[in-house]
Formats: sequence, C-alpha cells, structure tokens
Amino acid sequence: MIMRMGQPEQAVQWFTPFIRFTEDALRTSPERIDKEWAQRLATSLTARAFSNAAIRMRDAAIADLERVAVLSHDYGLDDLHPYTVVALANTYKQSGDLVEALHRYEEAERFLRAAQQPSLLAQVQLLQAEAMLMVGMSDDVGRMLDEALPVLRREKVQQDIAEVEMYRASAALLDDQFDLARRMAKASMRKLEKRGSTWWMMAALIELWAHALQAKRVTNTLVQKALLLSDALAANHLLDEAWLAKVIAVRLEVRRGRLGHGEELLRQLPRPRAVTPLDHRMQRRLVLAELALAKGDRRTALLHARKGLDELGLVRDQLGGLELVSATAVHGRELRELAIRLALESNNARQVFVWLERTRAQAYRYEPLEHVENTELAERIAEVRGLGRELMRAGLDGRPTAELRNELVKAQREANRLGWHAQRWGKPRPMATLPEVIAELGERAMVSFVVSGGGMIAVVIAGGQVRTVRLGAAKEALESAQKLHFDLNALAPDYLPQPLVQVIGASARKQADALDALLIKPLNRLVGERELVVVPTGALYAVPWGVIPSLHGRPVVTAPSATAWLAAAQPDKPKTDRVLLVRGPSLQFADDELDRLAVHHEKATVLSGDDATAAEVLAHLDGADLVHIAAHGEHENENALFSRLELVDGPLFAHELGRLRTPPAHVVLAACSLALNRIRPGDEALGFAGAMLAGGTRTVVAAASKVGDEASAAAMADYHRALVAGAAPAVALAEAMAKDPFRRPFLCLGSG
Repeated sequence: MIMRMGQPEQAVQWFTPFIRFTEDALRTSPERIDKEWAQRLATSLTARAFSNAAIRMRDAAIADLERVAVLSHDYGLDDLHPYTVVALANTYKQSGDLVEALHRYEEAERFLRAAQQPSLLAQVQLLQAEAMLMVGMSDDVGRMLDEALPVLRREKVQQDIAEVEMYRASAALLDDQFDLARRMAKASMRKLEKRGSTWWMMAALIELWAHALQAKRVTNTLVQKALLLSDALAANHLLDEAWLAKVIAVRLEVRRGRLGHGEELLRQLPRPRAVTPLDHRMQRRLVLAELALAKGDRRTALLHARKGLDELGLVRDQLGGLELVSATAVHGRELRELAIRLALESNNARQVFVWLERTRAQAYRYEPLEHVENTELAERIAEVRGLGRELMRAGLDGRPTAELRNELVKAQREANRLGWHAQRWGKPRPMATLPEVIAELGERAMVSFVVSGGGMIAVVIAGGQVRTVRLGAAKEALESAQKLHFDLNALAPDYLPQPLVQVIGASARKQADALDALLIKPLNRLVGERELVVVPTGALYAVPWGVIPSLHGRPVVTAPSATAWLAAAQPDKPKTDRVLLVRGPSLQFADDELDRLAVHHEKATVLSGDDATAAEVLAHLDGADLVHIAAHGEHENENALFSRLELVDGPLFAHELGRLRTPPAHVVLAACSLALNRIRPGDEALGFAGAMLAGGTRTVVAAASKVGDEASAAAMADYHRALVAGAAPAVALAEAMAKDPFRRPFLCLGSG
C-alpha cells in the first residue's frame, strides 16, 4: 500500500524487518517455518523487489527474486510464479533492459490469461504499457489505453484509472498531442492527490513537459513550476524524474535567453545513470545542443546531436521486431530536426546528406540475423489467419462480428509482442558514404526529399555533385500527394463509367501536374533525363512517380534511404532460375494473367487454387529469384505488419516475410495498396513491401493505391515481357506504366 502511494523507498524499509526476522527463524529454527510462513516471506521479498525496482536498485531487486525462486522450489509456492515474473519485468524495465522486460511481461500476461485472473492481468498490461512507451510505441499504447479506460471507469477503480490516465498522457506527449497530454495528466493528478499518493508528481511531470513544449512564450512562473517540481520529486527519492524536471527548466531558460542561469542549473545536475530512462537521456543531449547553439557554437550543438542519436542507436541495436526498431525514432525526433536544420543552414549539401542518412529509415539499416524458428509465434499468426477468415464468413452470413473482431485484435497484439523478443532484428550495417553512393549511381541521379521548418528540400546527387534545392512550402506538395492517392483509388475499378473516368482523371492529372511543378521541374537543370532513385518523405512514399508528367516513361526507383538502396544494389543482372507464380482467389483476370506470364517463364512453379495456401507460398518464397503474386491485398495502417495478401486459406501477413532464411530477390505484388507504409517519426516507413525490403529482398514492384484487375494484368504482362527481354526492373516498369500511368500506378522499390 505504501509503495502504491508513491513511497517505494519507505516501503523497502517497512518490508525489511519482517524479512530479516523470518530469514533468521529459517536459519535458527527451520521447524517453526511452515508453508504459510514461507509464502509470507516470498510475498514480502517479491513486493520489496517491486519497491527496489521503482527506485532503480536492480541488484537488490534481483537478489530478492532469486531468493523467491529458491523458496518457491523448496515449499511448492507455484502460485507466486506470475508475481515473480512481473517483478523481474519491472526490474529489467527500470534498469533499461526493455527487450527482457517486454519478454517477461508477455510471459506473465499469458499465465494470468490462462488462469483467468482479469484484475491482475489488467495491472500487468498497465506496467507493460510503460515499457512500450519507453521504447516509443506511443500510438499502440494510446489505442490500448483508450480501450481500457471505459472499462476501468465503469468499475470505478480510481487508482487504476489514475495510472492509466497518466500513461495515456505520456503516449499523447510522444505523439505531440499536447492538449490531450495535459488534460489526461491533470485528471490523473487530481485522483492521485485525492488518494494522498505522491505519484501525483509523476503526472505533474508529464503535464509540465507538455506545457513546456506547447508554450509560445516562456514565463518565469513556468520555470519556477519546473524547479519546484524537481525539488518535490527529489525529496521523494524519484531521482531520475527530478533530474528531468530540472532539464526541462534548463530548456525553458535557454529559450528565454537566460543562458547563464541555464548553465548554472546544468552544473547542478549529475551525469545520467546507467538506469536513467532513454527519453530523459535524449532530453539532456537536446538541451546541451540547444545551449551550445544559443551561444553560437554550431559544431558543439551537432556533436551533442550525434552523440544522442548514437546512444539511441545502441538501444535500437538490441531490439527484436521491425515495429520496435522503427518506434525508437520518436525519442530522437527533436535531435534529428535540430541537426538537419543546422546542416541546411550551413548550405553544406554533403553535411545534409550525412545527417539524413544518420537519422532516417533506421529499420532498413540492419542485416537480418539468421532466422530462429519460433513455433509459438507461428501458432499465434495461424490463429490470426483463422480468426480473419471466420470474421469474413460471419460478415458474409450477416452474423454479429464484434466479439470476433475483438479476438482478432487481441491475437494480432499478442503476435506482435511475441515477435518483439524472439531475437534481435539484425546486425547494423554501416551508413552509406557519399563516395559509395556516387559510384553506385553512375549515370543515374538520387533525389532525397526532406521537410524542415515547414519547407520541402531536395538533396540531389548527380554527376558526382551534391546540391540542396529549396522547393517551397511542404504542405502544398504533401497535400497534393494525398489527393493524388485518393484519385488513383477512385480510378481503379475496371469498368468505371466514362463521365467518372473523365472527372476523376482530370483531378488526378491536376495533382500530378502540381507535384511535377513543385518537386520535379525545379530539379531538371540538375538531373536532366537521368534515371532516378527517389528517397521520399511522409506522404510522398505513396506517389507512383511514373504518373508525374516529367517522369513518364523514365525509370524511377523508390528507396527508404541511400543506405537501404546501396545495401539492395546488385552488381550483376538479377537471376531468373527459380521463378514462382502465385494466383490468389477471386481475381477476375488472374487465370489469364498467370497463363501469359508462364509463357515467359517456362520452368516456373505455379501455385493456384487449393495449392495457393499461405504455408505453400511461404515455403516457395524462400530462396526464389523472381516471384509474381496476383492476389487481393490490403494495407493495415494501424498494424502495418498485418498488411496482407489474400490466399486460398486466408491471408499471408507481412509479419511472416521478414524472417525467410533466403529472401526472394525480386518480388512483384500485383495487388492493391501493398506499397503503402505506416510512417513513424524519422521517416520510418513500414508496410508489406517494406517488410520484404527490410528482410533482405532486393527489389519489390507493388502499388501504393488500388488497381483494377484488368489494368493490373495488362501492366504485368508488359512488365514481364520487358524483363525477359533483358530490361532491369525499373526500366521494365517504366515501359509498362507509360502506356496508361494513372491506371497502372506501380512503384519499383529497393534497388531496381
């Protein structure tokens, strides 16, 4: 009770006398200690471990839990197992080992779900949410807590509601939803203060942080608010939180030009501890960079930005699963923005290129490790597949679907989490250097787009030279890209009435013309007629570049970064020895499409009808040189790794593609929307095609919008005809798209 009231250090002091007394009795008079006393001792040790973890005394917490393991074995205390696991998870979380923490929470969650203990399960999920926030999974946690809050409010458990509101405020803060963060934090503070819990200070810290980021003008009142909160947190032995409150005070002082006082406050701060949370450490690096910049020392500002991002990279390197790897970017967002802004202000295009590569698309900087079979994860994904199929049948039959939908969401969530700690995602690759990129480009040009300070900038590498070009306001280009995407979706049906085709087509051409004027024509003097490698940003990821008038018929490759493109580049002509052709169900022109392709690839393996199951397709994908899949596809923006291809026995998920032992070299997805990505901060793009690229596939041809069956079949016939004639994938796609670009909106992703 004392610990939950926000006084973990005092709780340790209260537990210790009883633990000492009982341990002494065990040593001197073991016959006096029965199972009930052993249970009390083990329970107290577990609770003290929770308290020690809260004040980041890792060694003491682990020592207590190791003792619990011995007592459990000696006295048969099996019912303590989930509590011990959760206490271990907390200890790992507070000491910064987030991968092991998530693994332990998942273990406890499965045990409690099987034991049907919903109240304990809810508490474990709340603790797990905090660990997910520490990684950067703010949107996932936000959705999870939004589901939990109405349930808790109905049950009127004020302490749990207050804690959920506090974590929801943290998630909103990471997502730049400052009003929501402050509202949730204040609601949590009121409940906690009413209960006499000192944890109100934790909620107050979140409210302060959101207020500081939101404030247009820094006042002395706001600075004093930060300093008073820091003192209160320190008095309650919440050292890292007190440290962060003072860092926020320093940032505020720097913003209002009181550099001397800011430096004085910084000198009072000890260096971060090994257990200091990641987001706290990033804030320290940020304030050091901002202080150096305010004093006119740009070099030192960039040095702190680099050190902070390197520190973030060390954490990322230990994570498992693409989602975790990409999520960490949120913690380096402000450092990234500051560094890129300074590089642009220096008018040094080479420096801008280096900072872009250092900070974008980090999920694609890894060489995937050799796959370790995870039967539990495979079973859970099979469960998701079955639930998806049952949900579709229920919808067709007119049966209620709400319960099935909830089960599906829960199964997807569990599968994602199992993937997080299955193993480290990969071995980090070195960042691409400019000379390497120039050498590999040859006669081609690379255009990297970036948004900074509301403006769109292009970094152009062509003819051995690097230049930056400012292209005006980013908002207009990003809005045109979104409108073009909507128009292409509307144009997709095969038999659209002609008046609609004319109206929608005119709108699509208008947006394509606007993008041409905003993004491509200003670069003509630098890139000329060269083939292009485009590194997009934000909504530009969904642009099929062949619809842009200046790029009609021109080979264009889209890549998440120069590093990713260089890693995918192939020195030799792609092989076509092992070809796989797959036909999914319910496609109007799929039979004719694959028959035409089989003419070009006589020795191809063809999977269709009952043979085109997820398991068979996965087995044949492994080690293939060229794969063509004609099937319905769907992008899941909120759960990108469950974007899917529909096969005869249900969906094949992006989740299943990243760990193929030998990824297929060249994949053609004649399906809707599978080049779409969920874009996280730092241009961390993740979707079906992205999962294939991150897993080691060199080239993926896919559409970012819907495509009609007839148009897709015709485009793919032209594509393969050019491919077997010797054209590179980007060249073959450019020729195929040129015949009807707005009805064939495909992209060539990867190396091309």
